[in-house]
Amino acid sequence: MAAGTPAALAAKRVTKTIPIVAGNMADPLADGLVASLARPGGNITGNTFLAPELGPKRLQLLREVLPRVTRVAVLQHPDVYSERTMRDMLKEIEAEAKTGRLQLQVLNARGPNDFDKAFAAMVNARAGALLIFPSPMFYANYRRVVDLAAQHRLPTMYVFREAVEAGGLMCYGANVPDLTRRAGKYVAKILKGAKPADLPIEQPTKFELVINLKTAKTLGLAIPPSLLQRADQVIE
Repeated sequence: MAAGTPAALAAKRVTKTIPIVAGNMADPLADGLVASLARPGGNITGNTFLAPELGPKRLQLLREVLPRVTRVAVLQHPDVYSERTMRDMLKEIEAEAKTGRLQLQVLNARGPNDFDKAFAAMVNARAGALLIFPSPMFYANYRRVVDLAAQHRLPTMYVFREAVEAGGLMCYGANVPDLTRRAGKYVAKILKGAKPADLPIEQPTKFELVINLKTAKTLGLAIPPSLLQRADQVIE
């Protein structure tokens, strides 16, 4: 069982026969992990959190909270996914930014040691908000990112709810623990004789909007009532 796309790619390089179940993949088709979502065709199956498609929605939600923002920083982990997936994620959000006449400041962090430099660049460029791209590395170090966002008073949109529960402003995305549990069910099916080639890549059908109202108040932000009504959870 592999957690995320990088782990799945590493496992694929080692074996083409041992079944691999990967949870929380970005775009397994674009990343070259499977032949198709309906019929993976090899020794890899699992689920995806639909990375490229959700970026524009996250930016839209962030703008609802900050309608006057003109410059948004985007923190990405370069090369964490294939060149095509990274390009698609950036292309989708750039199109949305153009529609809203927003300037994007794309910054890279290959590891936790790059966080301080990236946040310093955001502050120097006077970014009004921050949007985090998906990455297992960001997930593993979300507390550090949340702390830096709070320190620099940057309203931030995250991919996963754990960051919001730790004090981040808001998130929109699939539930990571739920996808991991679903991947575990695929492991059970394979142990009972199913072939990964025949198990379709599962895609989430529900996405969570979680808002930390306490953090919003600390930042001096008024969350629109319409957005609060749409939220799956409001942390007070």
